[in-house]
Amino acid sequence: MIMSSIIFLVVFGVAVGMLTILLGGGGGAIYLGILTGVIGLNAANAASTSLVTSLPPLIIGAISYYRQGKIDVKIGNQMLIAALPSVVVGSILSHFIPDSFYKWIIGLIMIILGVNMLRKTKPVSESAIDNNGNDRLKASLYGCLAGLMVGVAGMSGGAVITAGLFILGLETFNATATSTYVLAFMSTVGMLFHLAGGSIDWHAGLPLTAGAIVGAIVAPMLASGLAKSSISKYLKPFIGIMLVLLGIKSLL
Repeated sequence: MIMSSIIFLVVFGVAVGMLTILLGGGGGAIYLGILTGVIGLNAANAASTSLVTSLPPLIIGAISYYRQGKIDVKIGNQMLIAALPSVVVGSILSHFIPDSFYKWIIGLIMIILGVNMLRKTKPVSESAIDNNGNDRLKASLYGCLAGLMVGVAGMSGGAVITAGLFILGLETFNATATSTYVLAFMSTVGMLFHLAGGSIDWHAGLPLTAGAIVGAIVAPMLASGLAKSSISKYLKPFIGIMLVLLGIKSLL
């Protein structure tokens, strides 16, 4: 890999690592689009590499949020009970999915996630949340879907997990923190299965991971300032547009 590509991956890793902590998502879908659409990895290798890349900032973010007391561990564990088995099943199934079909799955999921983020740019109010048994069942289904996204496609599943946490009645910032907690465990399990398959491209993964770690360390210093500015409201639409474009590129 040439030096310019390495520098690009490091810089891009810093940017996505920062967004991971600020928005409570793993950034796996963005990493995945870059690895397939720009670097040129096949879909299976890109899925495994994206998990390795997104895990360090998730762990750093989860530790930071836990120290701040913002994580609802009880609800997070409820989500994990539904999500972790799906990660295992998805990781096993990923070895039997043809590469061409894999790219279509990745592309469609990225487009759906991107459109979903563009539609839901406003926070969900607490009064709009019906925290009953039916909603808890729906949240468990979100956990299963997110787990499959992590296991099969190497994505973070952050948008799905956050939606489920809103349904359970968490406030916006607590949902972001708890999402990071849940995703850290999900990504760890998914990464272990993909590591066993030996399909990780370390030449692309290491620069991305190094940049992501730096971004995850810097992000908490910027979070309080961004929360008070008008920039924060543009972050989700920006990521949504990027996901849609990367998803379309994956389908071509």
